[in-house]
Amino acid sequence: MLARRPRDPLQAVRRRGQELKLQVDSLLSESQSKGSLEPSSRRDLYQRCVQLKQAVDENKTTLQKLSKADEAAPVANYNQRKEEEQKFLDKLTHQLQELAVSIGKESRTEYTNASCRTGAFTEKEEDEDSSEEEEEDDGEEGEEEEEEEEEESEESSGEEEESEEEEKQRNESPDPAARKEYIALGDFTAQQAGDLTFQKGEILLIIEKKPDGWWVAKNAKGNEGLVPRTYLEPYTKDKEDQESSEEDSEEAEEATDETADGAQVKQRTESHWSAVRKAISEQINTVDVLTTMGAIPSGFRPSTLAQLLEEGNQFRASYFLQPELTASQLAFRDLMWDAKAGTIRSRPSRVSLVLTLWSCKMIPLPGTSIQVLSRHVRLCLFDGNKVLSNIHTVRATWQPKKPKTWAFSPQVTGILPCLLDGDCFIRSNSSSPDLGILFELGISYIRNSTGERGELSCGWVFLKLFDTSGAPIPARTYELCLNGGTPYEKGVEVDPSVSRRAHSSVFHQMLTMRRQPQLLVKLRSLNQRSRNILSMLPETLVGSMCSSHLLMFYRQILGDVLLKERMNLQSADLISHPMLATFPKLLEQPDVMDALRSSWAEKESTLKRSEKRDREVLKAKFLLVYHDCAFPLLHSTFLPPFRWAEEETEAARWKIIADFLKQTRENEGALQALLSPDRVHEPFDLSEQAYDFLAEVRKNST
Repeated sequence: MLARRPRDPLQAVRRRGQELKLQVDSLLSESQSKGSLEPSSRRDLYQRCVQLKQAVDENKTTLQKLSKADEAAPVANYNQRKEEEQKFLDKLTHQLQELAVSIGKESRTEYTNASCRTGAFTEKEEDEDSSEEEEEDDGEEGEEEEEEEEEESEESSGEEEESEEEEKQRNESPDPAARKEYIALGDFTAQQAGDLTFQKGEILLIIEKKPDGWWVAKNAKGNEGLVPRTYLEPYTKDKEDQESSEEDSEEAEEATDETADGAQVKQRTESHWSAVRKAISEQINTVDVLTTMGAIPSGFRPSTLAQLLEEGNQFRASYFLQPELTASQLAFRDLMWDAKAGTIRSRPSRVSLVLTLWSCKMIPLPGTSIQVLSRHVRLCLFDGNKVLSNIHTVRATWQPKKPKTWAFSPQVTGILPCLLDGDCFIRSNSSSPDLGILFELGISYIRNSTGERGELSCGWVFLKLFDTSGAPIPARTYELCLNGGTPYEKGVEVDPSVSRRAHSSVFHQMLTMRRQPQLLVKLRSLNQRSRNILSMLPETLVGSMCSSHLLMFYRQILGDVLLKERMNLQSADLISHPMLATFPKLLEQPDVMDALRSSWAEKESTLKRSEKRDREVLKAKFLLVYHDCAFPLLHSTFLPPFRWAEEETEAARWKIIADFLKQTRENEGALQALLSPDRVHEPFDLSEQAYDFLAEVRKNST
């Protein structure tokens, strides 16, 4: 039977709130006394502060579950009284947070760069970390409590039984290799049934290491439970070295034995993952620090695809847009002339489709110690072994009322920026049976305490484009559950606390699935117009649909210059063509690409119907628009360099671009600005305006 509620539940909550207030006032008065300056007194005050905060949170949870129907008798102004009590409890929480921070500041020393890199904390640094963790966890607990209020009372008993069964199974078959002694870096209080509470400096025996970051440990008293690995470090130096080498070897085995979708693959030879893993390992200590502080969930990792983008241009769209030479270096493999049509030959590919990013749901929130600069999804073609295409980035938007939901293609006035366009085209001619799309949700962040910038992966998922029989998957909407860690890790969850709260009943399993981080995408087949445009593009490319027609113009003009207008096809001389030489830069500056799209849309609206049907007229008009719009902006002295996820720089660039477009419309072209004596444009030499396709191929092949 369910436990009966008290006759006046709201009144009981208010009485409990007054009792907590008396305890908080007593704690505040003790913290101001002279005796509280001693280290032992500070530790005792801090522990009491944490316990009181937990009690206040429990009272807030009870309050949130109450409704007017629970009262035995009518209560006047029920909602108003409930809101007043909520504000009262929030005030107590705020007082306890300020007290925890003040206690931490008394024994705080500055972090050194070395300690941040190695993950070794001094006692004073741990006090600071723990106080920050309490602040960050408070905001996250409030949201989790609202989501769990329907099932919390039913789950508590089931969790205890389930945790006991799991512990029995672990005790029956313990792993001897995992039994190592670790020392606690800080205090940890059990958050739910099955967790093990421990104090800083306590020696724990690790019985089992789980991939989700929660290990099974036993303390000196013989109590067993789950502990977070980020709070622990090996007890001796020798064991620390041995442990790190074992984990590295295990990760190397996993990376070569399984693909992102779980299928067996051969040993990689020309894979870029080894270099990426080495670069990520240099950042992993920073991520461990953030995880220990509670700033990020345990499933977050340094962004794998962002690291690939930083390695060079071989994963950028400008690389795949260039023509590819044959093995003899005497002809172009993917750029051939169609004499009958008078343009380049269209090239069908095995995969040619449109993908729409709908939304991301239940994405965990980072803590307050880091500031999120950008939320985005990066996608590319992947075969379980290596990346096969450029890495395309789409920025997400979010609403303060629903911070865990990301949206794409928002309704905006004017032309939608291509960086926000959720409609992406996918082209590939790979024959791999494991061909698919790799999605990585990420955030760009800056740490408030150190000013350090970084890229984090909030989860990833791999969507295979062909089934086991080799047939393409149907064009429909897919709900994809995200994995934590990186594509070369397995069994890692984005937020392990969601599954740890799972219940054995079907109803609770359904609720748990709804709380799992998900990505919603839709695969769409091509219409005739889109098929004609994409067939002019390279065989392998991922990009935004809103700029696909501009890429088509580039490829058509490239074919005219290289295949039609050259007097000698064996000549490798430089070709004077500013548009061909500078257009690839637009792919790395999306705001300039948007300016070109806007200017071309205005120009296209003024063309006659007969001009729109004439391919040569369209290419000539496009070149004029390019020289009046994109070319001057690329050489502007006023336009600051493009920097990813810097809001001030992006706003300044948008203003300069908008002012330039307005001035160009008023002057009917950019010639007056180019000839201005005010030095509004950078000087350039002829080599910067000449297209050298051999140099591009050599540069792209490195």
